[in-house]
Amino acid sequence: MKITEMLKNNRQMLSFEVFPPKTETSFQSVSQAALEVAALNPDFISITYGAGGGTSRYTIQLASEIRKATGVEPLAHLTCVSSTHETVARQIQLIHDAGIENVMALRGDIPEGGEAGTYHHASELIRELRASGYDFCIGGACYPEVHPESCDQKADIAGLKMKADAGCDFLTTQMFFDNHLLFNFLYKIREAGITIPVFPGIMPITSRRQVQQVMRLSNASLPQRFKSLMDRYGDSEAAMCQAGIIYATDQIIDLFANGIQVVHVYTMNKPHVAAAIQKNLTGIVGMPV
Repeated sequence: MKITEMLKNNRQMLSFEVFPPKTETSFQSVSQAALEVAALNPDFISITYGAGGGTSRYTIQLASEIRKATGVEPLAHLTCVSSTHETVARQIQLIHDAGIENVMALRGDIPEGGEAGTYHHASELIRELRASGYDFCIGGACYPEVHPESCDQKADIAGLKMKADAGCDFLTTQMFFDNHLLFNFLYKIREAGITIPVFPGIMPITSRRQVQQVMRLSNASLPQRFKSLMDRYGDSEAAMCQAGIIYATDQIIDLFANGIQVVHVYTMNKPHVAAAIQKNLTGIVGMPV
């Protein structure tokens, strides 16, 4: 089922994200963790795709396995950076042949010391997916705190408008830790005429080391409330895990309370974290919007 069809149910939904293995040797252990996350029965599950297509084969394979084993609808990522039109066309065909209806269209990160290649913007990939003749439901990414390569938020929002005009059905945000940033962002993009649904992306931070990784990858800012939590509990693995889950749960509840229909959780292939958040939201997910 397409995600756009799920939205018509007008209820609050939770989605999870997992990543495929990087090599054949790690496929079994990584896919097992991803399948455990999927077994929690989120409304849909997003499967990432390595920059330059490094894990594209496993993305489609894992997406197919998840749907077959759990019945959960997959959202397969597709990146176009450093790819040719021929390579992308082959991937689109493989996604269609696997029966996958939902595609997350991303440019992807430019490899260090490399170039973008044929594609420079995700909107180009979205147009190709629309022109493929296959009736995909297409998602795109957005940054509440501005894409690192954008000169300012105005230029960033102009890029999002290009995605929407190219045929993007919904947007999923980069992680953020202050909901006010998201609400301010939504106000600005609606003013700019971007009306497609936006799914906030929430990352549960469960260790001090993970904070360093998040800052390096996303440039997300950390509010004082979160810094205080990390200062107090960061040296205890068990305490930080619990505090991080509670912080993420609090963010999600606030988002749902303010009219958000879908919240997307970056699980980092950690079934126990996904399960704890889902348990905390019992009685909330599924409520009418």
